[in-house]
Amino acid sequence: MKRFAWITAATAVVAMVAPAAASAAVVELGATATPVTAPTCPKGVTAAGCTIILTEMTALETVRDGLSYPTTVKRAGYVVAFTVGLSSLSSNRTTAKSDIHYLDQTYGGTTQVAVTVLAPTGPSSQRRWKVVAESPAIHVQPYLGQVVQIPLATSLPVVRGDVVALTTSTWAPVLSIDVSSTKFAYRQSRTTNCSSPPTSSQAQVKVGTSAQYVCSYPGTRVEYSATEITNPVAVNPIHAADKRAADTLIAHAAGRRHAPSGGAAGQR
Repeated sequence: MKRFAWITAATAVVAMVAPAAASAAVVELGATATPVTAPTCPKGVTAAGCTIILTEMTALETVRDGLSYPTTVKRAGYVVAFTVGLSSLSSNRTTAKSDIHYLDQTYGGTTQVAVTVLAPTGPSSQRRWKVVAESPAIHVQPYLGQVVQIPLATSLPVVRGDVVALTTSTWAPVLSIDVSSTKFAYRQSRTTNCSSPPTSSQAQVKVGTSAQYVCSYPGTRVEYSATEITNPVAVNPIHAADKRAADTLIAHAAGRRHAPSGGAAGQR
């Protein structure tokens, strides 16, 4: 029995000072009481007034169900997927096909979306955000009319204070309009001509670049959220003094285990 005493002593010390296990958490950034949905044109709104298409832009939701910046990261981790609601454009297949063709031709390609991780930079009054991570653009035409969760082949690192935005370098039918102007709002990555679609792409697609989000749109909801897996956090981290004490005791126990047979470890 005694020849195994050093293992027992060492194990007891490690158990005494080791931190308790803590699991990662799954967080849906941007999730509020109103679920992500596929946008539709409100009743009574003409086709010309049905501004549910986001074009060549990065969109950052600033208010959702009254919650400011709902996609703000509160604990470091990785964005591993995102969810997006995509309008079917029209219940008539011929009309929808015509709309898709027009949008493809006008905005430089098929409907695509990506998630952009932004960090604030400069004075808060400037509303300037810098790209710190970006997912590949995902072709989403097959999912029009659906709410779809898209996994990322490469996860995006995030830290506390980052926000997650939705980007399209072409077009995406992701805007729910005519909702409460006090409960919902978003901003676009541009500073001028806010009442008209951009004449050239203003989408933030390159890490390290920054833009001002001056154009604000109350009463419009961007239909997206992002799935984060947070980093695990030690509940009881080992303090330096405790670790030194543990190392000393473990070394002492190991020394007794390897001592000559005539020494203390060999006595019976």
